[in-house]
Amino acid sequence: MKQIITSLLCKPVSHVMLGISALVLASAAGQASANYAEHEQTKQFIAEMVKDHGFDAAALKQLFSGAERKESILTAIARPAEKRLEWDKYQDIFLTEARISQGKSFMKDHAQTLARAEEKYGVPPHIIAAIIGVETFYGTRKGSFRVLDALATLGFDYPPRAAFFRKELGQFLLLAREQGFDPTKLEGSYAGAMGYGQFIPSSYRNFAVDFDGDKVADLFHNVQDAIGSVANYFAKHHWRRNDPVAYPLTLSGDGWKPLVATSLKAEHTVADLKKAGIQVPAHLSDKSAARLQHLVGKAGDEYWLTLHNFYVITRYNHSHLYAMAVYQLSEKLRHP
Repeated sequence: MKQIITSLLCKPVSHVMLGISALVLASAAGQASANYAEHEQTKQFIAEMVKDHGFDAAALKQLFSGAERKESILTAIARPAEKRLEWDKYQDIFLTEARISQGKSFMKDHAQTLARAEEKYGVPPHIIAAIIGVETFYGTRKGSFRVLDALATLGFDYPPRAAFFRKELGQFLLLAREQGFDPTKLEGSYAGAMGYGQFIPSSYRNFAVDFDGDKVADLFHNVQDAIGSVANYFAKHHWRRNDPVAYPLTLSGDGWKPLVATSLKAEHTVADLKKAGIQVPAHLSDKSAARLQHLVGKAGDEYWLTLHNFYVITRYNHSHLYAMAVYQLSEKLRHP
């Protein structure tokens, strides 16, 4: 079915049409859902995919007739964890003994691949493992929503970010065609993120790599591809080999207060922090971009000096809480 769907989406083939129609309609049988093939925005989307990328209109209409609107997706996206949780709750979720133990096993099981990724891309094994650990508990929780349903629901029935998700839906169809995937079978998160590292379709197309040489970048089932792809993502976002990520700080006085970070991108330098009376590691260059991050954790107020590589982690997920969870988990995995 994968090859039939992929070839059909590229160009119309009459003798395939009957088979694919039956398969798609059968997969949609018994589903109580809106028919996205008749949605006005879907019609416009199909026309654009035909014009811009050479897809077959009839095949896309059949595909979307089986796409299902999911209320649970609309509910979930209205309250993402990044907007609801504070650092103390992140600690409860991502710094557990189970996640740390499983992460050390993951690193041991895939030590050779992680080492190869570090050699090629400069990203340490514990950072790569921590990303996969935070995203999918090392590949054991990759999501159970059909990506087609998720992106159709959000692209056509979630006005606040519909344009973004329609773009991702287009990227998803291109990805399925390029990799030979069946677009009706792929599963991921409620937001359409996929595989071990939860790449959205555009990131999948831009940063996924075939790290085992089988000519397919499979982030769903192939842990080697997943490891290489996470490392490549970081390298393409300018991860600095052997550079630190963050340091805990002990503060005194109040001269530092105006420097507390208000954005993800560094607005100050190490020299600025020194001038405010903050003691920082002596080896850091005064010119290095730096942030003073305040968190409220389980033990109360925490203050951190975060550097360039911390910002790179936020390119994976635009949240300082996420980045700190990845960093602190990585430190737990790094040490015996």
